[in-house]
Amino acid sequence: MTSDERKRPVSTTGHAAVRAEVSDTDVGSADQLLVSLGYTPELSRNRSTLQVAFMSFVLASIPYGLATTLYYPLVGGGPVNIIWGWVAVSAIVLCVAASLGEITSVYPTAGGVYYQTFMLAPPQWRRIAAWTCGWLYVVGNVTITLAVNFGTTLFLVGCINVFDPEDAQGVLAGEPYQVFLIFLGITLLCNAVSSLGNRWLPILDTFAIFWTFAGVIAIMVCVLAIAKEGRRDASWVFTHFEVNSGWTPGWSFIVGLLHAAYATSSTGMIISMCEEVRAPATQVPKAMVLTICINTVAGLMFMIPLVFVLPDIQGLLVLTQPVPAIIKSAIGNPGGAFGLLIPLLVLAIICGIGCTTAASRCVYAFARDGAIPGSKWWRQIDHRLDDVPLNAMMLSMAVQIVLGVIYFGSSAAFNAFSGVGVIALTASYATPIVVSMLSGRETVRTASFNLGTLGWFCNIVATCWSLLAIPLFCMPTVIPVVDPSTMNYASVVFVAFTLISIGWYIVWGRKHYTGPPT
Repeated sequence: MTSDERKRPVSTTGHAAVRAEVSDTDVGSADQLLVSLGYTPELSRNRSTLQVAFMSFVLASIPYGLATTLYYPLVGGGPVNIIWGWVAVSAIVLCVAASLGEITSVYPTAGGVYYQTFMLAPPQWRRIAAWTCGWLYVVGNVTITLAVNFGTTLFLVGCINVFDPEDAQGVLAGEPYQVFLIFLGITLLCNAVSSLGNRWLPILDTFAIFWTFAGVIAIMVCVLAIAKEGRRDASWVFTHFEVNSGWTPGWSFIVGLLHAAYATSSTGMIISMCEEVRAPATQVPKAMVLTICINTVAGLMFMIPLVFVLPDIQGLLVLTQPVPAIIKSAIGNPGGAFGLLIPLLVLAIICGIGCTTAASRCVYAFARDGAIPGSKWWRQIDHRLDDVPLNAMMLSMAVQIVLGVIYFGSSAAFNAFSGVGVIALTASYATPIVVSMLSGRETVRTASFNLGTLGWFCNIVATCWSLLAIPLFCMPTVIPVVDPSTMNYASVVFVAFTLISIGWYIVWGRKHYTGPPT
C-alpha cells in the first residue's frame, strides 16, 4: 500500500462532520468515516454489536483469566483479596472502559488509543505523544497475548497433574523445555486459527460466551454440592485476610490486585477491531462497558464457590496453578476434577485466538503509519485469507516466541509477561484520557457515546489507576527475594522495549515519522 493510498484528504468540516457520520450504522458509512479520518478501508467489516461484545468478553475470558493468576491474591491477602480485590478493580476498570469508549466514539480506528492520542494532542507535541502511546499499546497487546498463551501452558500442566496421586512430582514435571514446547504449540495453534479462520471467528466468539457460563455453572454447582473437604462459613469467605507475601498488609493487598488487573487488562484491546465492525462508533463503546459488567458477574460466580471450598492456603502457595488443586480437593477424584477443568482449557485457547487477532490488528495499524521497523512488510493485508494482516500477525508471534525463551532462565517469567502487559496497556489507555482532560474534554463533549457529568470522574479514576499500576506490577510478589529466578522481571522487559522505541525514534522517527494522516 503506497503513501497516497494510505493517506486520504480529511474532511475540512472537522469533528462535526465525524460525529454526523457516526450516527449512520451501515458499513458504507463506517468506511466513509474511516476515509474522513485519513485511511483506506482494507479490512472486512463482519461483526455486529453482539459479536463485538462477545469478542471483548473473549479477550478477557473470565473465568480463565482469574484461574491462571489466583496465586497472586492467595499470597496477597487470601479470600478478601480474591473477592473484594476483584470487585474494586472491576469498578475502576469500568471507569477506564467508559472513558475509552467516549473517545473511541469520536475516533473509531484500528489505531485505537495511539490514533486518539495523536488527534487529541496539541500539534507541537502530538508526534512524540502518539509515538509513546503507540509503542505502549503494541507492547501491551503483544505481551498480554504472550501471557495468555503462557498462562494456558502452565494451567494445562496443572490440569494434567490432578492425576498425580501423591501431589508431589506430578504426572508432567513441567521442566522448562516441556513448558516451552507446549507454549510453542499453543501459540502456533492460536495463530493458525486466527489467520486461516478469520471469517468464522465471530461464530467462535459467540460460542465462547455460552460455553463460559455453562462451564462456570457446572463448576459452581459441582464444587458446592460435593465439597469433599467441607465448606467454609460465609464470614471466612468474605472477611478473612491472610498475608503471605512478606509485604505490609495494605501493600500486600494492592500487590495481589495483579490477579484482577491481568484479567481486565484487555479492556481497550477491542478498539483495534474497529475497522472490522459495522458501526464502530456506537458498537465498540457499548461493548466495552457491557463486557466489564458481564465479566464482574461471571468472575464472582466463579470465585466465590472456589473460596467456599478453599483448602489450606499454605498448601496452595507451593503451586504455580492452584485452581486445579482446589477443584480436585472439592470433587475428590482426578477424573471429575479434570472434567470440570475442560471448559477453562477450551476458553483459554479461544482467549489466545482472540488476543492474537487483536494484537495483529494493533501491530498492523501502527505499522501503516511507519512507526515500526520494516513497516512496509507489516502493513500488508493478505486478501487471500479474507483480509488478514498476516505479516503483522507473524511479527507478533515471533516476538512472543523469542520472549518465551526467558522461561529457561526464570521460573517467574509469567510474572514478567503479565506484569509488562498490564503496565503497558494500562499506561496506553491512560494517555488519550489524560490528553483529553488537558484540553478540557472539548473533543468528546458531543461524542455519540457521551459520559456527561460523569466524564471527569471516570477520567480521573482511570488516570490514578494507571499511575498506581506502573510501579505496582514491577514489584516482586513475595519478599524477600532470595532466588533470582523468582524475581519479577517485568521492569527489565519493559525497559528493553522502551529502549527499542527510543532508539528507533532517534534513528528514524525523529526525522521521518509524521504520525497518522491529517
